Amino acid sequence: MDLRNLPPDLTPEDRVAERRRRIQEELGVNLSLLATEPERIGSAEEKNCEQMFGTVPLPVGYAGPLSVTFSDGTKSDIHLPLATTEGALVASVNRGCKALASGVTVQSTYHGISRSIAFGAISDKRSAKSEIKDSKLKAFICEHEKDWKRIGEETSSHLKILSYDIDQSGEYVFLTINADTDEAMGMNMVTIAAQAIGDVIEKECNCELVTIAANVDSDKKPSVRTHDRGRGYTVTAAAVIPSSLITDVLKTTPEKLLSVADAKLMHGSKLAGAIGNNLHAANIIAALYLATGQDAAHVVEGSLCDTTFERITNNESRITVRSPAILVGTRGGGTSLPAQSQCLNLLLPPTPYALPPTPHPRPTQRLAESIGAAVLAGELSLLAAQAGHDLARAHKRMAR
Repeated sequence: MDLRNLPPDLTPEDRVAERRRRIQEELGVNLSLLATEPERIGSAEEKNCEQMFGTVPLPVGYAGPLSVTFSDGTKSDIHLPLATTEGALVASVNRGCKALASGVTVQSTYHGISRSIAFGAISDKRSAKSEIKDSKLKAFICEHEKDWKRIGEETSSHLKILSYDIDQSGEYVFLTINADTDEAMGMNMVTIAAQAIGDVIEKECNCELVTIAANVDSDKKPSVRTHDRGRGYTVTAAAVIPSSLITDVLKTTPEKLLSVADAKLMHGSKLAGAIGNNLHAANIIAALYLATGQDAAHVVEGSLCDTTFERITNNESRITVRSPAILVGTRGGGTSLPAQSQCLNLLLPPTPYALPPTPHPRPTQRLAESIGAAVLAGELSLLAAQAGHDLARAHKRMAR
């Protein structure tokens, strides 16, 4: 079945339709509901998806508003576009937003996007980790830091190398670079830089460049290193909740919330050996990533959140979520696709206090912090559903 050799005069929409026609004829299946519309396809066929033959509509629900005080001190309501097929999810997050009427405060740290490069070590004593201190390879990397950083940064005007780590295992030496990639999530950008850096180190140091994606960065995989050190943005969202809101909106009590949090997040997660003690952070992150054109596979790192709940007075409780790895961009990837771009504009409208309105100084940071706040709303609502034994009833009623 040839899906590549198409008439040269076809538009992107026509190429998609022609591939769909050929697949239907070859396999005898009906794919009519995957048909696309020109105004919705954008650049997807040319930039985002090879051998594209259609689109799969994904429902998008609204949750909010959610009042957030961001790390720069500004405060605003955010509106959440959640792309999901899981019934009850949007309603749950929406309830969480209502229960957080007193507002959410967020802080974030930007680590940059990382890529790890593996080299064949020069040292003859390959099994001794201490040899990395004296190895010619490590010495070269440290002594020529400015040179290889410059070579990496020359691959893009939007890339700046922030830091690096060196590790050794067996006969291999790993160089992990962490780069600021401006408004892009930056995985492609840092990969291209890693190739340039790996090539020059291999040439100058007389070692073997094994791979530029060596898993120390744990891209799209869970790891203790990512959980502990962070990747992309680490966002901490917290809120103080009056007991009256817990009773009136969440239909439970602080004592019951605390009991479920202790059993589930502390003991249950420990028994499972979980990396990240949370309720369902991945649900909210996946829904927002899909809606706004992010790389959905990075929900893996997003799922490493830690949620805590505590009583601080007789009348108030605090819920906190640390999301160690929110990897997002506001340019590149799927963010420019028509529907995804509109969802981004819903979540990140221009700053209202500027005349004329202007984009946020660091839109990726605002996006990451908004996602962290949304995760908090989802965590609180599900915690309450479990405390009130409403989880099964809600899914039976809303997700049947």
